[in-house]
Amino acid sequence: MAQQQPLRILHCFRSPVGGIFRHVRDLVEEHSKAGHEVGILCDSSTGGEYEDSLFDDIRPYLSLGLTRVPIRRSISPSDIATMWDTYKKIKSLRPDVLHGHGAKGGVLARLAGSALRVNRYRVARLYTAHGGSLHYSRSSLSGQFVLRMERLQEYFTDALVFICEYERDTYARKVGKPRTKTRLIYNGIGERDFEPIPTRSDAVHFIYVGMLRDLKGPDLFVDAFAKTERLLGRPLSALMIGDGPDRDRYREMMVERGLGKRIGMLPAMRVHEAFSMAQNLVVPSRAEAMPYIVLEGLGAGKTIIASRVGGIPEVLGADSAALVEPGNSDDLARVMAETLSTPGWHARTMPKPEAVKAVFSSAVMARDVLKLYHELVNPAAGQAMPVAS
Repeated sequence: MAQQQPLRILHCFRSPVGGIFRHVRDLVEEHSKAGHEVGILCDSSTGGEYEDSLFDDIRPYLSLGLTRVPIRRSISPSDIATMWDTYKKIKSLRPDVLHGHGAKGGVLARLAGSALRVNRYRVARLYTAHGGSLHYSRSSLSGQFVLRMERLQEYFTDALVFICEYERDTYARKVGKPRTKTRLIYNGIGERDFEPIPTRSDAVHFIYVGMLRDLKGPDLFVDAFAKTERLLGRPLSALMIGDGPDRDRYREMMVERGLGKRIGMLPAMRVHEAFSMAQNLVVPSRAEAMPYIVLEGLGAGKTIIASRVGGIPEVLGADSAALVEPGNSDDLARVMAETLSTPGWHARTMPKPEAVKAVFSSAVMARDVLKLYHELVNPAAGQAMPVAS
């Protein structure tokens, strides 16, 4: 990555779990290595030992530090106090770039950045939705409110970054054609993620890796697993790996269906460890933007079976036989059965690793994001931002 004027970059997001956290960690590492000062501001009430270990991995790259404040998922009166506290912390860090990720991170970054701009402080305000508010329906009252807020916040936004074509198109359809600068920059994974991970001798047939909440489809995984056993006429084995608010409910579902001994549950762990436990990775999400688990699975040489949602078809191919109808456990079971019963299914269906690497690389992602930062901040790039009067 070419050296340019060093920037002070602060990433704001709510919960340090899942794809947003992975996205930010990669940007932090790449941009720090390129000579920039980088920091994180996120929620103090979510995450556990696993997330703490991930923070430990990137602490050497956080020259602007790790700032954690309580940030609720839903809107509440306490947001006013949080906003004021956040503004003071951000001001003390003197960032050139405030990049908000997810709905709450986007609000914090853009409002704090705008307050700084009123005080004639030059700072770029960027927002990446990562799905988030774009999952809301325009037909609901809550959806109308959230999507109208997204439109209003464009006035406080210097650039919108979309992580896939699906997210860009959904924003235009639900929020409206953007009235500020936009850039399509795909999520990407690092060089070390493009190494095949062999399965262990005691591997199970299928794994689910991710948050344990209905949006991600763990209930569909359980239902489809039972149907796959019936299609093949034999018992199978699986693991659900992750944490989340509905963990106990999924465990009860498995026990009620007599699957408690054939589907195990493990807490969140590093994906390299999880991928060693099976060849077949199931991603049964009801909604997504551009999930990292699909990219990581392909980089590790795994067989992916996924819902046709979000940007997943942009990775696997629009006509991929690995894609299933979202929310349809019968279709999911059909493809799960095919992966086990059809010789050569993986080789015929999965995209080649080199093709994935050419587009979905963290080095490419970080380079393009940094180029956008410089366009907004650096006068030498000919894209200087006006300073509020």
